[in-house]
Amino acid sequence: MPFDEMVNLESVIKRNPEIRAIAPVHVTGSCKIGEGKVECNFQLEGTLVLPCARTWEDADFPFSIQSTETFGWDENVLQADDEIHPVEGDFVELNPIFEELILLEIPLQVYSERAEDMKKVDGKGWSYTTDEAYSAHLEESKPKVDPRLASLADFFDKKDE
Repeated sequence: MPFDEMVNLESVIKRNPEIRAIAPVHVTGSCKIGEGKVECNFQLEGTLVLPCARTWEDADFPFSIQSTETFGWDENVLQADDEIHPVEGDFVELNPIFEELILLEIPLQVYSERAEDMKKVDGKGWSYTTDEAYSAHLEESKPKVDPRLASLADFFDKKDE
């Protein structure tokens, strides 16, 4: 039983307040009905709008999730495997499953395109710089050896001859 639908999952915003928006999710896949269970293969594709970790601006996060979920209504099947979702009533509610798959896909940090242009920013009592710029700053701030005294640096390294 194949399917190809656009699903509105804006209710996922209530479950994670960092999600600023979600476009309709394109869900494709197929379901295979077996004895006491249904096995569904899903492909979810969409875009989340999340806050940028550097600028706090909107950052698009496209996602593509593949998953196989099993739903069962037979007690023997449910007891045999604890990863089977129990079916209650006559319908399988997929939106909570889709929401959980999307929530698991959200990364800890997302960066907007503008964040890459941001090399160094500072304010009152704080500053931000990239790792590369900070490493370069540390190299520059190391004490320099006077070239006239450079030969003395090896003086104590020599063994008595």
